[in-house]
Amino acid sequence: MKIYDDKHIKNVVFVGAHNSGKTTLAETMLFEAGIIKRRGAIETKNTISDYQEIEHERQASVFATPLHTEWRNYKINIIDTPGLDDFIGEIISSIRVSDTITTVINAKHGVEIGTEIIWNYIDKYHKPTLFVINQIDHKDANFENSFNSIKALVGNNAIKIQYPLKVDGSQCIIDVLKMKMYKFGPEGGKPEKLAIPEDQIELANQLHNELVEKAAENDEELMELFFDKGTLNEDEMRTGIKAGMLNHEVFPVFCVSAINDMGTGRLMGFIDNVAPAAADLKPEQSVEGNEIKRSKDAAPVLFVFKSIYQPNLGQITFFKVKSGEIHVNDKLINSRNGETETINQLYIMDGKNKEPVAKLTTGDIGATTKLKFTETNDTLATKAEGFTIKPIQYPDPRITKVIFAENVKEEEKLSESLKRLQSQDPTIVVNYSNETKETLIGCQGELHLATITWTLENIYGVKVGFKKPKIQYRETIQRSANANYRHKKQSGGSGQFAQVHLKIEPWYEGMPEPEGFNLRGKEVVELPWGGKLVFYNCIVGGAIDTRYLPSVQKGILEVMEAGPLTNSFARDIRVMVYDGKMHSVDSNDISFKIAAAHAFKEAFLNANPRLLEPTKEISVKVPEQMVGNVMTELQSRRSMILGIETEGNYQVLKCITPAAELFGFSTVLRSLTQGKATFNSKFSSYQTVPTNVQKELVS
Repeated sequence: MKIYDDKHIKNVVFVGAHNSGKTTLAETMLFEAGIIKRRGAIETKNTISDYQEIEHERQASVFATPLHTEWRNYKINIIDTPGLDDFIGEIISSIRVSDTITTVINAKHGVEIGTEIIWNYIDKYHKPTLFVINQIDHKDANFENSFNSIKALVGNNAIKIQYPLKVDGSQCIIDVLKMKMYKFGPEGGKPEKLAIPEDQIELANQLHNELVEKAAENDEELMELFFDKGTLNEDEMRTGIKAGMLNHEVFPVFCVSAINDMGTGRLMGFIDNVAPAAADLKPEQSVEGNEIKRSKDAAPVLFVFKSIYQPNLGQITFFKVKSGEIHVNDKLINSRNGETETINQLYIMDGKNKEPVAKLTTGDIGATTKLKFTETNDTLATKAEGFTIKPIQYPDPRITKVIFAENVKEEEKLSESLKRLQSQDPTIVVNYSNETKETLIGCQGELHLATITWTLENIYGVKVGFKKPKIQYRETIQRSANANYRHKKQSGGSGQFAQVHLKIEPWYEGMPEPEGFNLRGKEVVELPWGGKLVFYNCIVGGAIDTRYLPSVQKGILEVMEAGPLTNSFARDIRVMVYDGKMHSVDSNDISFKIAAAHAFKEAFLNANPRLLEPTKEISVKVPEQMVGNVMTELQSRRSMILGIETEGNYQVLKCITPAAELFGFSTVLRSLTQGKATFNSKFSSYQTVPTNVQKELVS
């Protein structure tokens, strides 16, 4: 295969809402360029991009799939992404390594909620972006409405390069950059290039002039030329459009029919000649603050943006060459763990098809296999330090469930499979709770979870089940209480004897020292589960020998590890041990531990004990007209609404919600809003459980 330099490699990611036609567009581009001889279709399950069995079952993209095509001396790397935000991790990682984003819009629907969610990430990364309005020949297509919805999303910087037209029953596209009309036959393919019809000249000239002005705005020299000549030629316009795209201030809009191969060749021509390449982007800064030079002569630096496991191939690692050139048998160091990896093979991937190559250069996207120590988000370089690529930031999980192997004997196999899944998809978060003795899996939604289930069962051979996680409650007290306990056990020979008097109080940061006690020692114990135990030695006259005090504290901590109300961890209590008795023969550590535990438990139950529940800070972004229903749902889940903010046509509800009430919220929210609302959450604090809920839990 021909090796292209970084000026002739264009990395393009196709993003857009579900059913916008991304996979079909990618397939048509490969066909148009002659990479494939006949086009596959989603319905017949034979597209290059959607090749995984689960994608065939769902008839939709689940994974981001790298492809490539070659068009007029340029190599175009394409990453076809899913359209559902359950798979947002696949979309974000693809955006991160692309040089130009191609946002595909369904001409029947215009900008949808999925498009808006993805746009937030495009905007965050400030990536050059163009829009493609697809299915222009569909009977329900509405190009103008679709274009206006793009303007509502990105503002007046959306600019038409093309618009569709029907002439004598034939689908045509007017191109106002080239000032030509392309007329397509019923089968699409190569169009006739014609003059713009008389009745369209005025509109085409108007749009052309708008394009000229927009191109001139982004370059001082072009602005001067524009003032001198009153116009720009096509090459000058290309320069201005590229500058505007690099500044994230010009968003060209094209129109195509991917399924009928109309307009794809012209789109590829624009990507070749105008869309930014890796060489055009600003140099990247490493985590350590070093500039990563986009030059084939620099030391090689690779960024791993995706990895997948296939039973017949093992792990496939996808990367972008950020700097230098990479050759087969090169040895590189993983900056995260310091391990050395040998690049035994290099491939260009088109779906499941892999084409071996001897080297890849700066700006290119490739793959390798059999790396032992490398995961998604890792950097491989010739030096161990100084060139770590800034990792991709993934969203927190939106749903969390307990996962378990249906066959208990496969728990270890499940654990290994989950580790592998998590290393491939960082939006999967797996934790083992020592407190509840459960394995928890967090992901982006029910569809994401269904995909994880399918992968575990079909790829790793583990059947799994799910259930609701136990809530990690805490116990504490609300007033002071005294107690004493005498432990006495006689069984012939040495017995057991200890008596402990203590007082407990609720503890809070900054509270004054206790009064009325002779404070002889203080220890602040930072509890592993949060909160504190503040332990005071207030013994006078040697009633309890100091050597027994660690056992007294140990007995108290054992009770706090399984609180008297619900066996939950207890927290934020201070204890004053002020009196007791011991026996010269029968007293020992175990006796004082038992006596202290009983005394503490009795005092705890007399100190108005309360359950605390974890709460989460929730932010729900919802269309204005749906706020009422969502707010009602939140209030039914014991949410405390903190405020409402406006973002365009959306309202953002901020609230504090008990974690126990969030189970199933993601699914209900999607149902209430037809998938148009999104939410994120983070831990807020522990709050007192309402009395009626506490009674239920304790019983």
